[in-house]
Amino acid sequence: MLEAKGIPYKRVDLVPVVSKGVVRAAGFPDKTVPALKIEGRRVQGSREIARALDEIRPDPPLFPAGAAERSAVEEAESWGDEVLQPIARRLTWWALKRNRAPMATYSEGAKLGIPVGLAVKTGAPIVALSARFNGSTDEAVQADLAALPEALDKIDAWIADGTLGADPPNAADLQIATSLRLLMSFEDIRPAIQSRPAGEMALRAAPDFPGRTPPAFPGQWLAPLRSAAPA
Repeated sequence: MLEAKGIPYKRVDLVPVVSKGVVRAAGFPDKTVPALKIEGRRVQGSREIARALDEIRPDPPLFPAGAAERSAVEEAESWGDEVLQPIARRLTWWALKRNRAPMATYSEGAKLGIPVGLAVKTGAPIVALSARFNGSTDEAVQADLAALPEALDKIDAWIADGTLGADPPNAADLQIATSLRLLMSFEDIRPAIQSRPAGEMALRAAPDFPGRTPPAFPGQWLAPLRSAAPA
């Protein structure tokens, strides 16, 4: 969103779980990320940041001017934050708990204060806690994979009616595209997304996204997603 607004920024990367204490120590009222300091304000959460940025720099807008159009974008943005993003998080931590090697690819360009290789080697407790905090159980992940076809249909419908797919991207585009790009970093999930309108939108809105995970999920769990993939 900052890049879309043309606002220069300095990115600070934090180790998951540890970030909760660091963010609070930095004076933010909550422990969540993303957390932004801008013009003397402390703003947390992608949805809150989107609105703050539109106040600070209205052009290009992250929300349409019309009431009906804005309501549709806000509905999609909320769904992306509350439904799609948790799915992507649960799948990620489930996979990394079983194979930490891909962690290095997700850390490309990150400045964690320690070597990436060391972070991977010593990351078992962080991964285990993150998986626990995000509810990354076998049952939840299997249900998430089964729910993905319906989620992708919903995104494609929003693209078809113009809620998503804006140029420049709106707040909902960016909220949903980043979660899709995380899902597309999985080799056994990407084929079901990339050829759909949802995948094309995600690549346009978030062209650069680190991370690559080799096949990680049982074939039986992937069956609903594969059967729903475009031919």
